[in-house]
Amino acid sequence: MKIFLDSVGCRLNQSEIEHMAGQFRMAGHTIVDQAAGADLVVVNTCAVTAEAASDSRQKIRQAHRAGAGDIVVTGCWSTLDAQGAAGLPGVQHVIPNARKDRLVADLLELPEEVFDREPLAREPLPGLHARTRAFIKVQDGCDNHCTFCITRVARGAGRSRPLADVLRDVQAALDGGTQEIVLTGVHLGSWGQDLGTELHLRHLVEALLHHSDVRRLRLSSLEPWDLDEAFFSLWTDARLCRHLHLPLQSGSLATLKRMARKTTPDTFRRLVQTARQVTPEIAITTDVIAGFPGEGDEEFHQSLDFIEAMEFAGGHVFTYSARPGTPAARYPGQVDHAVRKQRSAQIRAALARSAEGYRSGFVGMELPVLWEATDALNDEGWRLQGLTDNYLRVSAYAPANLWNTVNLVRLECTTADGLAGKIVAGVA
Repeated sequence: MKIFLDSVGCRLNQSEIEHMAGQFRMAGHTIVDQAAGADLVVVNTCAVTAEAASDSRQKIRQAHRAGAGDIVVTGCWSTLDAQGAAGLPGVQHVIPNARKDRLVADLLELPEEVFDREPLAREPLPGLHARTRAFIKVQDGCDNHCTFCITRVARGAGRSRPLADVLRDVQAALDGGTQEIVLTGVHLGSWGQDLGTELHLRHLVEALLHHSDVRRLRLSSLEPWDLDEAFFSLWTDARLCRHLHLPLQSGSLATLKRMARKTTPDTFRRLVQTARQVTPEIAITTDVIAGFPGEGDEEFHQSLDFIEAMEFAGGHVFTYSARPGTPAARYPGQVDHAVRKQRSAQIRAALARSAEGYRSGFVGMELPVLWEATDALNDEGWRLQGLTDNYLRVSAYAPANLWNTVNLVRLECTTADGLAGKIVAGVA
């Protein structure tokens, strides 16, 4: 059977479709790069914003128009609106998040034990979801109560995957030639808290660095309140990527309180200062919500001033989207949509300036780059795009397609969203 896997939203969704791909392959099926001609399509949906929910519905409609066979829908949006998902054309099954881990076994009518044996070596998904980096799910669900977030409702309580299972998935990815592992979860920093022992995410990271020959290990989004000074000792191992994504959401104390965030601007600032003292060249990126209910001009400018002062290496800006079922959707003081858009644009401009400042500090340096995308050969050679360990996007030309290899690159100038350079040498 030919199977196409599609996804909207976060790295966790990407990790989940990669895991499904491995199980389908283990059962003897083929993963294809488009819905057209596929016997089965699985769409892993997202509901973090109204736009993400809309994108999810669009993916399903596109698969149907392409002539796909059976369409299976799972993920956060379809969990929250199972009836709406079932009503879309071509949808045969709607699998809630609570059953997602059993999706392949249920669809193929196989016992789960079939997939308990040693996993096949990872193969990158074909097509648009191809990644040199392997996203490894280590945790799901969340026990926080941020008032804007629907993901906690869709994903349920926090649950950690056992260390042995994570190690097995990491090794399967390395066996498939993966150069970089990215650990993902809804609330990644809570890993271990539900396993009955005094475990912390840093223990998982230490174990992976000690028990595997992973070349690069990257952490996805971490809530700032989950980190302590002991955590930063991990960066004595150069294989741990110099990158922290710390969602701020707002630089205003009053707004953070209404969001029920467990941090303040002062504690966030101290955390960033500690990270930069330990690893001076670390990239610190963030998430920000613009136009949260009750955010007046004073709170907005407090937030904007704080964001500018933090000198982030980049970030994502979300125009506040009221999600039914969340406390914030019922708050008074809903900000006018035009004002939300305007504030989003101002924050994006501020983050673009700070990102440019961060990138420009590396012009003239030589850094290893993992190539994750290539364009067709032209007069200058293959155009390569990739990432340094501190999340700088780099482009360069080479006479050969160096996809999924690491090269030392001299960074020569900044570009609109990264840097351009010349390859100096391969990196053993």
